[in-house]
Amino acid sequence: MAKETGRKLIAQNKKARHDYHILDTYECGLVLTGTEVKSLRQGRASLADGFAQLDGGEAWLHNVHIPEYSQGTWTNHSARRRRKLLLHRAEIDKLLGKTQETGHTLVPLALYFKDGRAKVEVALAKGKKEYDKRQTLREKQDRREAERAISAVRRRQRA
Repeated sequence: MAKETGRKLIAQNKKARHDYHILDTYECGLVLTGTEVKSLRQGRASLADGFAQLDGGEAWLHNVHIPEYSQGTWTNHSARRRRKLLLHRAEIDKLLGKTQETGHTLVPLALYFKDGRAKVEVALAKGKKEYDKRQTLREKQDRREAERAISAVRRRQRA
């Protein structure tokens, strides 16, 4: 079998970019069992309620839902177990200092395979206020309307 290359997206947390200001992102490895990897290869996972936490000098991923593998036996994993994140010591120390500041948290943004290995993109984020969310939506709408107007003008020029 040929070795896998490139990046294959499994799950993405779009709501995180709406609910948080993303300050910094980190690519982390994951400690997984065999049935978890097989379930991920089927493209099944959810990052909706997930978060990362630092304790005991280690990083842990909580509430990420990887459903049980359909052909698994009694060795199947539990769907929402906590999973260890693989980060360098310097990154963990840096994140530990940042997350102790008020309002900062670690949120998973994407789960993917990179060159055959499962990776998760974790963001250091700060929660948005309600008015920030409305402002973001307004900017997005304005951008869409501007693009529509530009494309309409270009269509008229071609005709």
